[in-house]
Amino acid sequence: MKTEVAILGGGNLGSSLAQGFKQSPEAIDKYHITVTRRNIKLIKHLKGKNVDVSTDNIAAVEGADIIIFAVQPAQINNLIQEIKPALDSKKHILSSTMAGVSSADIAELTSPKFAILRIMPNTAAAVNQAMTCIEEIENKEAETEVIKLFKTIGRTLVVQSELMEATTVLGACGIAFFLRFIRAASQGGIEVGFHAEEAQFIAAQTALGASALLLDSNNHPEHEIDKVTTPKGCTIAGLNEMEHNGLSSALIKGIKTSFEKIDEIG
Repeated sequence: MKTEVAILGGGNLGSSLAQGFKQSPEAIDKYHITVTRRNIKLIKHLKGKNVDVSTDNIAAVEGADIIIFAVQPAQINNLIQEIKPALDSKKHILSSTMAGVSSADIAELTSPKFAILRIMPNTAAAVNQAMTCIEEIENKEAETEVIKLFKTIGRTLVVQSELMEATTVLGACGIAFFLRFIRAASQGGIEVGFHAEEAQFIAAQTALGASALLLDSNNHPEHEIDKVTTPKGCTIAGLNEMEHNGLSSALIKGIKTSFEKIDEIG
């Protein structure tokens, strides 16, 4: 019997999750997903072997074991008021992707009796390459169930509650940061002679390879960098020019600025 999962909010992140579950062989075998959105036309493409789409939040909740709140923070009060009659603390695990909304906030809107935890996946879930950070909670059974679910669409890491805002920035916002780096590298590739499509392909595959090197070896980035920086070579010349223009500093400042912005969102 499949575990029932309700994704309440089929926006960019909710849709990415559903797309990932739809094409993950492990998820297809173990989970049935219902994703909701007011305008169902925008999520009809998600329907598949183990994914249904709906406008009915209450029906989705009534059939669910795991509920994922994937709406904007400003929408959570109204959403919980809508589904509250269907919530059952003996049955439901509540999880939330919302930046700036704590588990305590959700408990205040529902009940402290629920197993509640925050999760922060990213849109790479759509291609089963998500990085999902999961809040550590006392209810280990519920925590384990959520870990199992998200391992079907990528990698997971359990973190302390106070780090959840930081995971939003590094993991979720990080998709945009790395994509902007790839775009810049592609533009540089055009400058040195490639067509746009060729430059993007080379840059994206090279970024994928760089990530794979670190994940496979667990080496520090500088260890792998040293392998391609020869004395008086073109790699070190390029790296030094980037650093002279603030590459690392700009990335660090951008991450810190995003982190500070979360307080306003909450």
